[in-house]
Order: sequence, then structure tokens, then C-alpha cells
Amino acid sequence: MNTEMLDTLKARLDAHRPLAPEVVKNLREDLALRWTYNSNAIEGNTLTLQETKVVLEGITVGGKSIAEHLEAINHAQAINLVYDLAEQGDSLSVRAIKDIHSLVLKGIDDRNAGLFRTVNVTISGAEHVPPDFLNLQDEMGRFMASYKGEGANLHVVERAARVHVDFVKIHPFADGNGRTFRLLMNLELMKGGFPPVVFQTSERLAYYEALEGACVESDCDSFLEMTERLVVDSFKPYWFALGLSEEGL
Repeated sequence: MNTEMLDTLKARLDAHRPLAPEVVKNLREDLALRWTYNSNAIEGNTLTLQETKVVLEGITVGGKSIAEHLEAINHAQAINLVYDLAEQGDSLSVRAIKDIHSLVLKGIDDRNAGLFRTVNVTISGAEHVPPDFLNLQDEMGRFMASYKGEGANLHVVERAARVHVDFVKIHPFADGNGRTFRLLMNLELMKGGFPPVVFQTSERLAYYEALEGACVESDCDSFLEMTERLVVDSFKPYWFALGLSEEGL
């Protein structure tokens, strides 16, 4: 991972902060839409980008389930929580993890929202098998210790990527894991001053394959490469909004 290049991009954006309120509002609204649409589509939600937009504006889309509407609304609300948590700048906590997950499943599966699973789960199509639910407390304890220990010494982008990978390995919830992991990854990026990234539904297969390699073979290279590319892409809307050229970056 070319951390020097990533830090150069961040420093360029930092030189223009604070951004004008109208620029921040426009960027945030656009990001929330693309982030919500893609994250939900990766999990099978059939709302299109434009349908997601109108749902977030309070309009019901005919032919779509209540659950799909709630997935869009909930995800947008979870993004708002992530922004609030990023501004607070505190270390990741179990409470924050559960609060984000609680919003993701609100009104869809209230029985499991914000609670670690009490059943064993499998990941459809994956070789990796998450740990027995009886071991979840120990697994989460090890995660938090690693996050606060060696994780604290990693570059923020690598730490964010590894948070995502580690949660895929543990799969602590009965449902809503993927959306929650991507929110948590972006929380780490945002706390470190980087824009959130959007995993594209068009790259779903490559995304899953990269995570599978990280979980089964402990080979994070592909996922780190994907993350680096997405971080670079995440700056582009800022360059456009600020009228800055991407040449020479």
C-alpha cells in the first residue's frame, strides 16, 4: 500500500479545509446516496440508484418491498451516526458497533438489531466459516485488543481495511453484517481525515474474492489494493467540487 501517496492526497484536501458549507452539504448528500445504494445492492437490495434517491426523499416506490425501503432509510440514518461518531473521534467501541448495527436492522429484524448472534451462521458461497457463537465474546475481545494494540500503529487506511476483514472473519451478527462492516471501515477512515469509500456493486465478485482470500488464506493483498484504489477514487468528488485538477497526483 502506497501510504505516502495516500497521505499526499489527504494533505492536498486538508489545505482546502474547512470547505464551504454548501460544498460539504452537496458532497455529503451525493456520497450518502451512492454509499447507500451500492452497499445495499451488494447485499441483494433491488432498488436502483434513482429509486434509492426517491426513497431517501420520502417517496414510496411501487413494486418494492417494505424491507427494501427500510434498508435504504436505515442505511442513510446509520451514515449520519457514523458522521457523528467520526466527529467525536473516539476509539472504536463495542457500543458503537452495536448502535450502528441496530440502525441497519431497525424495523426489519428488531429481535436481532444491535445484538451479537446466538446462533451459528455460514456465509453463502464462501469457504470461510465464522466462529461458533459461544466463542463470540472471546473473538470480540481479541479483536478489540488487536485494534487498540498493533492496529493503533497501522496507517489509518490499512487499519480501516483490516477492521473490515476482521469483522468478516468474526461475523458477529445474525444478519446485516456486510452493511455494518462497510460502515465501520468508513468510520475508521473518516476519523483519520480520509473520505469514506464506496464499494461498487459492479465489483461485488472481486470484493467477495478479496475478502475470501483475506479470511481463508490470510492474504490481504488484494483487499488492500482494492481499498487503496477506492480511497484514491474517494478524493475525486472533492477535486471536482474545488475545481482542482487530478493531473500530477
